[in-house]
Amino acid sequence: MAIPDGARRAVSSQLEDRRQQRWSDLRDLQIRYRGSFAYITGVISDYHGAMPLFRLRYLGTPHLWGFAIYLASSDRYEDSFLPTGSFTGTPAEALDCACGLYLNDITAWTETNSRENF
Repeated sequence: MAIPDGARRAVSSQLEDRRQQRWSDLRDLQIRYRGSFAYITGVISDYHGAMPLFRLRYLGTPHLWGFAIYLASSDRYEDSFLPTGSFTGTPAEALDCACGLYLNDITAWTETNSRENF
């Protein structure tokens, strides 16, 4: 299933808003689409070039997506749990999870869990 234009605009907006709010080391986000997937690559300040971060799977709504983290060790995406314990979540939760790992900031995971518990 192809991702509709409205969902593409929504995911782009949600990711850019979260990048500006939380991830100052992430200079830019690039999104490419293929079928029902959105592949997110980040340009990190201390990293030369763009780095794959994660993949979102369109589930029919612009607010809830399947999540897969990019594994550099195998050069592939692996379906993964978000810090909330779910395989699905918002684009912002996916960005927090991936950046928590790649930018070495685990507070992104504890912030997500604390939001879910209240």
